[in-house]
Amino acid sequence: MSDKSDSEQIDDIIAQQSGWKQDALVALRAAIMAADPAAVEVVKYKKPSKPEGVPFWTHDGDVCFVDVLKSAVRLTFAKGARMEGSDLFNTRLDSKVVRAIDYFDGDRVDEAAVKALVAEAVELNVAAR
Repeated sequence: MSDKSDSEQIDDIIAQQSGWKQDALVALRAAIMAADPAAVEVVKYKKPSKPEGVPFWTHDGDVCFVDVLKSAVRLTFAKGARMEGSDLFNTRLDSKVVRAIDYFDGDRVDEAAVKALVAEAVELNVAAR
C-alpha cells in the first residue's frame, strides 16, 4: 500500500513516462478534470506486471481510465458503447461495453473533444443513479 493519495500516485505514473506519452497523459488528465472538476481520481488494478496501477476517473461510477501501452496511450470510457458515436473512438469498437481512443507518437490530444466525451460519460453515470 502506498502512503500517497491516488492523485499523487497518478502524478507518479505520469512522471514515469517521457516524451509524447507523458505529454498525452498530461493533456488527457487536464481535459478530464476540466470537463468534470468533481471527478475523483483513483488508482486501480495494481498487479505484479503493473505495480503502479491504472489511473481512473470516477463520478457516480467509473467514467474513464488511461493505460500506457507499449506503443500507445489508451483512453477507455467505461460505458463507451452507450455513448453517441464519436469518430475519436479507434479501438475496442467490438466491445459491448467500452470504447477507447489510442494515441500514438505524433498524435495530438483534442482536448475539447475529450472534454465533450467525458461530460457525456458523466451524464450517463448520473442518469443511472
